[in-house]
Amino acid sequence: MTSISTGDELAAIRTLRCLALDMVEAAQSGHPGAPLGLAPLACRLWTRQLRFDPADPAWPDRDRFVLSCGHASALLYALLHLAGFELPEKELRRFRQLDSKTPGHPERGHTPGVETTTGPLGQGFANAVGMAIARRHLAARFDRPGFELFRHRVWVIASDGDLMEGVAAEAASLAGHLALAELTVLWDDNRISIDGPTSLAFTEDVAARFAAYGWRVLRVEDGNDLAAIDAALAAAAAENERPTFVAVRTHIGYGSPKQDTAAVHGAPLGPAATAATKRALGAPDEPPFTVAEAARRPFVAAGRRGAAAAASWRSSLEAYRAAHPQLAAELDRRLAGELPTGWEDALPSFAADAPALATRAASGKTLQALARALPELLGGSADLAESNNTPIEGEAAFAADRPEGRNFHFGVREHAMGAILNGLALSGLLRPYGGTFLIFSDYLRPAIRLAALMGLPIVYLFTHDSIFLGEDGPTHQPVEQLAALRAIPGLTLLRPADARETVAAWRVAIAKRSGPTALALTRQKLPLLAETAARAADGVPRGAYVLADPRPGDPDLLLLASGSEVAPALAVARRLGERGLAARVVSFPSWELFAAQERAYRDAVLPPTVRRRVAIEAGSPLGWHRWVGDQGEVIGLERFGASAPAEALAPAFGLDVDGILARIERRLAADA
Repeated sequence: MTSISTGDELAAIRTLRCLALDMVEAAQSGHPGAPLGLAPLACRLWTRQLRFDPADPAWPDRDRFVLSCGHASALLYALLHLAGFELPEKELRRFRQLDSKTPGHPERGHTPGVETTTGPLGQGFANAVGMAIARRHLAARFDRPGFELFRHRVWVIASDGDLMEGVAAEAASLAGHLALAELTVLWDDNRISIDGPTSLAFTEDVAARFAAYGWRVLRVEDGNDLAAIDAALAAAAAENERPTFVAVRTHIGYGSPKQDTAAVHGAPLGPAATAATKRALGAPDEPPFTVAEAARRPFVAAGRRGAAAAASWRSSLEAYRAAHPQLAAELDRRLAGELPTGWEDALPSFAADAPALATRAASGKTLQALARALPELLGGSADLAESNNTPIEGEAAFAADRPEGRNFHFGVREHAMGAILNGLALSGLLRPYGGTFLIFSDYLRPAIRLAALMGLPIVYLFTHDSIFLGEDGPTHQPVEQLAALRAIPGLTLLRPADARETVAAWRVAIAKRSGPTALALTRQKLPLLAETAARAADGVPRGAYVLADPRPGDPDLLLLASGSEVAPALAVARRLGERGLAARVVSFPSWELFAAQERAYRDAVLPPTVRRRVAIEAGSPLGWHRWVGDQGEVIGLERFGASAPAEALAPAFGLDVDGILARIERRLAADA
């Protein structure tokens, strides 16, 4: 290790604190308290332990640093600036301003060196668990004697608020169970939240909780004690049996007149208090955004070590290509973000005489075929594996002693599952999926939102997609969930009508290079529609397509339906045809994909001149008027479901053929 003077390190810590202050003051917005308290810990981590290469922020074996308390973003930007990442001073001066590289909370893909988007507390913590799982799995897949390609560690700084969130508790429990020794969480124990002292609502023995989860627990009694910080970090870096939790007692707003109060958490200090803080820190006369050369030296030295490690890794990869050409070819393909040649050939097909099949079952068959072609495909369920059809046949379950496993038991932890999937996807080398009932998508919605914000190619398998799951009743019958998922920007939702559309939906999900995809799948069996044989493969990727048309030219009526309601829509169209009314049936699996099509295609499917339009979906009608117009009819659910066999629910809610037909006839009569 290059010798760095104590004076340089103290200058670096002081500069981190002052830069954070300056950013918040310049923006007149932000959170100065945590950066002031955390600067010694963060500085020591980055300059003594963290492996990073500023010239290659995506180096695959870099250590991951997750600032789970994303509100302390000014600290992260100061670290990145001093470490030599592409984050110049002008961007620090534009903290929290439009189009700057320094947004209010860290955003992955927006600022070089930011590993994941954080801000909603607890999410970064759980992402880090996914990152640690990814490291362990990739090492099992690719490392060979003499070639350790995946040996990085995952470091997290988490706040009191992170640890109050349920998602962090879920993820921490699983991390302990899986013995993720590459994971270290550094707890900023400053005992202050926005409302005041944490004792208002948070008096548990946090360290004992983590010990009970199976973590190694260490303590640093003074967050300014550099020797104690070094000892704890070194111990964590050497741990190889379990994750490490380090409780670091810090002082929020250290050095400021508002130290150890809620007043310093989320507001600028103001000119007078900022000046007083800089005096207390030993920088009374420095103008804003001053960075002395001494402050950079520890970070420059750390960056050089990281660059050397990255260069050594690349050299090792070259030798690995010669020693293990097949594995190297697969790794190179994944590093390039490419899918295997001919992967689509693995997709199953369904013959015309195939029996009725639930789309969850069709999804399971498709998953098996894809898993054989895509070794990067892995995932599991939140304790509903057999119901969701998520296990990969012939593969082990990921465990502490089976890191090569591609099946995951997340337990009844939907929220953590979603956030862990994000961490897996952030490796860039894995294609994760996760399953649960559609009703429980509410439990992982915050993680889905962040996956969409980060553009992560995750697949969600949401089964039991309507009231037709039956006897479990309204607590388990989704009504508003389809509308809620469609409201998330960047998420593609597909609700396939039969087995063929399900295969096509999976094809869409895998072909996507960015952005998450959700498949809404049935519990009940659906008939294989003759009309999808020739049309689904091309139609599903376009979001909506003409499934049945009674005559050339514009029809008298458009029937739009998704999922299990497509088959009854076809039956209704035939009944209307018997009465001389030409009804076109449009299968509408994905609003997002259809909205992305060119206008000419959309108009060909939904002719603007045809005003009589009816949408049919066993869910909330919210949003469907976008496609049927203000004068169109939406047959859906404006209430919760009921506990009964599925075959009894359709007529009870007017979603059987007779009920739909009666509703349409009433509307036609009213329009006459």
